[in-house]
Amino acid sequence: MRILLDTHIFLWFISGSTQLSKDVRDAIRDPGNEVYLSAISVWEAIVKYQLGKLPLPAHPETYLPKQRDLHQIASLELDESSAIQLATLPPLHRDPFDRMLICQALQNGLTIATVDAAIRAYSVSII
Repeated sequence: MRILLDTHIFLWFISGSTQLSKDVRDAIRDPGNEVYLSAISVWEAIVKYQLGKLPLPAHPETYLPKQRDLHQIASLELDESSAIQLATLPPLHRDPFDRMLICQALQNGLTIATVDAAIRAYSVSII
């Protein structure tokens, strides 16, 4: 399976949060799965950190990539073809970060790991 982590799932995973279900944790740890963190999630975390809405143990510009590497999660860049998907995406979800994750998942055939019910309104694979 090819999994794209929603921002909160990545943060829960790296912090060992009990909010993360065992099934999702196991899927992320499964060496047979390809697991990705989008540059969009890094952007979202930095914005929320700067607004004081996301406490982190270190500055996000170093902490997030270090944690991604430590947990052997691949980086997923935003490309033009994924951004163009936004033109066809119905406005069912208002969060621009999540909308771009949906576009990336659709464009790249990824399953999104999320607990966000609004993402389920789209025809994208969810775990």
